[in-house]
Amino acid sequence: MRPSNRDRILESAVRLVQREGVTAVTFDSVAAEAELTRGGIMYHFPSREGLLVAIHEHLAARWEATLEADAGRPADQLTPDERLAAYIRVSAQAATRAELQLMLEAATRPEWAGPWSVVLERWAPVPDDAEADPASMSLLVARLAADGLWMFESLAYRSMPDTQRRAVAEHLVRAVAGAPGA
Repeated sequence: MRPSNRDRILESAVRLVQREGVTAVTFDSVAAEAELTRGGIMYHFPSREGLLVAIHEHLAARWEATLEADAGRPADQLTPDERLAAYIRVSAQAATRAELQLMLEAATRPEWAGPWSVVLERWAPVPDDAEADPASMSLLVARLAADGLWMFESLAYRSMPDTQRRAVAEHLVRAVAGAPGA
């Protein structure tokens, strides 16, 4: 089945961000990347802002699909420990340059952060009162460690070897599950 022009536009925009950054996203640049007309882009996205929100939704949906694939089922069918373990394993994979740039930009705009927040709340929610509940505090600390892992990996001038990254992720997963060796 042929992908829709909307999907083609979003994938083209992600490639453009990967290569040139978020500021490069214009109707003309995305049209050139997608091999469509400016009008073809505007048919699906009447404003640049709408296009940028859709890019965030597209990537957040991709992360959620990756999380579900890792866990083997949707978040609502998993325990909090299972959801967080999947989040840790997926977070241990290095984010692409485009994902990082868009996530950083999302930190400045609630409408861009919204799609990411929905995924995070479903898979690695911040407990309301972690201080009062030691189990919730452990989950929060594990999430912060997982977030720190991908941030470290993304910002370091050198990458961790895959085996080391996986070992750190599995250590965090065991810590969430309360297993020995964590």
